[in-house]
Amino acid sequence: MRATMKYLILIALLVACGDDKYSVASLEDPSTCKTCHPKHYDQWSGSMHAYAAEDPVFVAMNARGQREAQLGTFCINCHAPMAVKLGLSDGTNYDPSKLPPEAKGITCYFCHNVDKVTDDHNNGLELAMDQTMRGGASKPADTPAHNSSYDKNLMASETNGSTMCGSCHDIITPASVHLERSFGEWKTTVFNQPGINGDTCSKCHMKSADGVIAEGPGLDVGNRPDGFHEHTFPAIDQAMSPFPNTDQQMAGITDILKSAIAITGPATAGTTTAPGGICLDPPGVLSVRVDTFNVGHMYPSGAAQDRRVWVEVIAYDAANTILFSSGNVGETQDPEDIADPVVNCVDTPANKKCSGFWDRMTKADGTRADFFWEVTNETSYLLKPATTIVTSDPAFDHSTTAVWNVSDVFGQIDHITARVRTRPFPYKTLDALVASGDLDASYAQSLTSLTGDGAMKVWDKATKGTGAGSMNTNCNFNGN
Repeated sequence: MRATMKYLILIALLVACGDDKYSVASLEDPSTCKTCHPKHYDQWSGSMHAYAAEDPVFVAMNARGQREAQLGTFCINCHAPMAVKLGLSDGTNYDPSKLPPEAKGITCYFCHNVDKVTDDHNNGLELAMDQTMRGGASKPADTPAHNSSYDKNLMASETNGSTMCGSCHDIITPASVHLERSFGEWKTTVFNQPGINGDTCSKCHMKSADGVIAEGPGLDVGNRPDGFHEHTFPAIDQAMSPFPNTDQQMAGITDILKSAIAITGPATAGTTTAPGGICLDPPGVLSVRVDTFNVGHMYPSGAAQDRRVWVEVIAYDAANTILFSSGNVGETQDPEDIADPVVNCVDTPANKKCSGFWDRMTKADGTRADFFWEVTNETSYLLKPATTIVTSDPAFDHSTTAVWNVSDVFGQIDHITARVRTRPFPYKTLDALVASGDLDASYAQSLTSLTGDGAMKVWDKATKGTGAGSMNTNCNFNGN
């Protein structure tokens, strides 16, 4: 009965428009899509795409940036692009509560009405502003709601070249700093090599399953193999204020992290890769090898200047007393706060000894920059993705190994724990926004540290060297 009522409302709205399709204005409103795409809408409504316009950290950062750097539409062009397209905001005095639904976040219409990509950064997407919704399904079924078009080059998962996603997820600042580089990073990986993998952004962040694309009385839409694409868009960010489907959002984050990074030994014995996992070699060299899997870009990526990723390693004696620790960051601390020389490493990334992974930003005078509009120089310390499948190529081993000297306690060490921790923001940045009056202090309490399943391992003296594929009797490659 409810489905029939929805369909009658749909017909009534179409008649009111005086056309056989929804008007452009109606199609711009995401709730219109809910009538025939309830699953897509429900997933999107709890996604970071829907949240982008009202994220309190974004709103606070935009407000401060407008005062300090007169950013105009620079930020909202990606976070609330329809607000710019519809002339509803120029970025100054931005207030998402005053925007209508069609102008909030990255909407259905904004993605599915893209006609062409004019640039590879800073939202170079041009909309047709018509009644045609583009998608990745060939031979789309007829619908009374809108015209439909199959877009092989921009929308189909296997062939879209990541250009649509990349255009918004690569950012060059007004000071010409290429600050966010997810698309540029993806281009260098095996995922952008036809015949090897060919996985686009949507293959990972919009997983597909068998299903129907649209449903409802009067619609003749059949089941398509891999036809339903998830619209949760999981990564590492999550809502910090009340928002729909936060449990679903966290589940997506957990799922995408579990196979993203790991503390592990080399993938194939006999290659040019170094021993890995957790190793404790005499006279006191402790090392932890971190590798990325199924990651089509650096880790962290995107706003890597705001991310904080680091290795926490703790060595214990037989009585479980801590003998040595590095990266043991408190829940209200930043990695920088503990003044750990390995976490806050200044060596070149090629040395493979550092255990803190994020982009270090500096101002013109060489001091730390907390906000992107202050940045004139950026030094990148990130975990690398796979760039080749040729095992004889030195680049095949793209892992990073952090190293510590524990010679003073070497003979007493009984077991070691190691984990890779991830945070989307540093507390210092949030505190600065609170101090300037742009952010309520309560939001910092929602900041969560993340650790994927494979990013936690244990070395034990009694079982060292027994892991599968061990090449070094002092290592645990596949510990619990």
